Amino acid sequence: MNAQKKLVPYRGQPLSTSVLLSILQEYERPYDKLGALVKTGDLIQLRKGLYMTSTEIDEVTADPFLIANHLYGPSYVSLDSALSYWGLIPERVYQITSVCFKSSKSINAAGHRYRFQHVPADYYALGIQTVARTPTQQVLMASPEKALCDKIVGTSGILIRSAKQAHQLLFEDLRINEDRLSELNPDSIKSWIPTAPKARSLEYVIETMDKL
Repeated sequence: MNAQKKLVPYRGQPLSTSVLLSILQEYERPYDKLGALVKTGDLIQLRKGLYMTSTEIDEVTADPFLIANHLYGPSYVSLDSALSYWGLIPERVYQITSVCFKSSKSINAAGHRYRFQHVPADYYALGIQTVARTPTQQVLMASPEKALCDKIVGTSGILIRSAKQAHQLLFEDLRINEDRLSELNPDSIKSWIPTAPKARSLEYVIETMDKL
C-alpha cells in the first residue's frame, strides 16, 4: 500500500509527527518520506510537529475549529467564532478565535489566522462543550453563555459600570441578537461569577438578560 492510501483513514484529523512516523514505519526512512509528502502537497504542515492531509489525499480535511484545538493549547473555540457559530452575532468571522490559559498568541496556518486569548486557568475550565462539526470531527467550544462571557472578559477596554452600559455593549456595540440572548441561561453565568474576571461587568449582563 502506498503512503497516500495509508493516510486516507486519518483524513480530517490533525496528525502529530509521531503518529505520521508510525503510519510510515514500513519505509526505510519514514521521516524523509514525511518530508516528501509535504513537498508533494499530500500533507500540510500546520506548525512544527503538526500536520493534516490535503485534498490530494481526500476531499475531507481537518475543520478549522478542530485545527484550532490542536494548534495551541489547551484551548477551545470561543469569542467571535463561537458567538457567530451560536447565532449571537450577525457578522461572518474570518479569524478563528479561541481561549487558552497560556500566553495569548496568533498563528497563521492552512490559509487561516488563529487567535488565542489568555484567560485565568480557574475560569478557563468553565462552560466548555464538545460540538460535532462533522460526523467524524468533534471540537471543544464555549457554550453560548461562556462565549459571551469570554468576549467581555477577554476584550481589553470592556468594563461595564451600569445596566445602561451593558445594554449598549450587547445590542449596539456587539450587535448581539436579542432573541438568541433571551434563550441563554443566566444561571450558568451566575455560577461562574466567583472565579470570573470582570465579575461586576458580568453581573450587569445577567441583569440585562433577566429583563428579556
